[in-house]
Amino acid sequence: MKGKWWHRLEDGRIQCDLCPRDCRLHEGQRGLCFVRKMENGGMVLTTYGRSSGFCVDPVEKKPLNHFYPGSSILSFGTAGCNLACKFCQNWDISKSREMDSLQDEASPEAIANAALRLGCKSVAFTYNDPVIFAEYAMDIADACHAKGVQTVAVTAGFMHAAPRREFYASMDAANVDLKAFTDDFYFKVCGGRLQPVLDTLVYLVKETSVWTEITTLLIPGKNDSDEELRAQCKWIRDNLGTEVPLHFTAFHPDWKMTDVHATPPATLTRAREIARHAGLNYVYTGNVHDEAGGSTYCPSCKKPVIVRDWYDIRGYHLRDDGSCAHCGAHVAGRFQKFSRPFGPRRIPVRLAAAV
Repeated sequence: MKGKWWHRLEDGRIQCDLCPRDCRLHEGQRGLCFVRKMENGGMVLTTYGRSSGFCVDPVEKKPLNHFYPGSSILSFGTAGCNLACKFCQNWDISKSREMDSLQDEASPEAIANAALRLGCKSVAFTYNDPVIFAEYAMDIADACHAKGVQTVAVTAGFMHAAPRREFYASMDAANVDLKAFTDDFYFKVCGGRLQPVLDTLVYLVKETSVWTEITTLLIPGKNDSDEELRAQCKWIRDNLGTEVPLHFTAFHPDWKMTDVHATPPATLTRAREIARHAGLNYVYTGNVHDEAGGSTYCPSCKKPVIVRDWYDIRGYHLRDDGSCAHCGAHVAGRFQKFSRPFGPRRIPVRLAAAV
């Protein structure tokens, strides 16, 4: 599949214009993401139509707590990534170099049909960053929208402005992984930069209708200081507003960061308190058992409107229009008539059997 967002250099190489890495490639060479390649003088996307697997999840697992709560979502990814996070929790997929192991039966139409057949409200581009397979994701989104299925990007948000506009024109929701709030962390731990991610967040919230939530994985001693958390929450409040949900999730030792201890639950509770004190209305804890930190509260009357235990919805007190059933105040998000929630199940599926 021919790729977009590149230009030819005077020395015969091509430069990828998708993300701030600006990879310059010789014939036959791949970018750092490993899936965008110079072939026959142009850019090709080597993972188009191929997937690392499919699974039906609760939408809260993405995590999205304000995007049709209780619904199911068809999750899938490909391989590769344009960042190099030492703590990657999906490194076996994002750092995969085994392209031949990817499934071949994953056309946009097949994925849309599978989502419909499985009763999924939406399709999530996840496991590895959909930015690097943006053309494929956009084609899938077109096929999904034709059948009334929503699309979700789970991403680090590390991309240039021009492809950002095209990519998010095809998305209905996004969870952006804000890795930390210092450029030093991004450079030394992720091999990237902070500012492009902040630019993506501002663009999404201020210039699009894409429902947006943010996740920060808190790593002990790396990005969890009170000072950094206060700065992050203040930036979110001042630049994005108080209604963008923020998820603080627990790190576990993995990939190239096995020498750091897992995040104590108290760290997540402290981060949530800092964010709420900064004025953010919807702040969550994740990857831990914490009903208070997993539940949604009305910003007006402060009563719980969605009570969650992990991914299990134990109480739902919103009207169909998203207003609080207790006081009638508006709760930010995308909501629909609520019936039986999908629950905390995780169901691996074979695409051919689901179509």
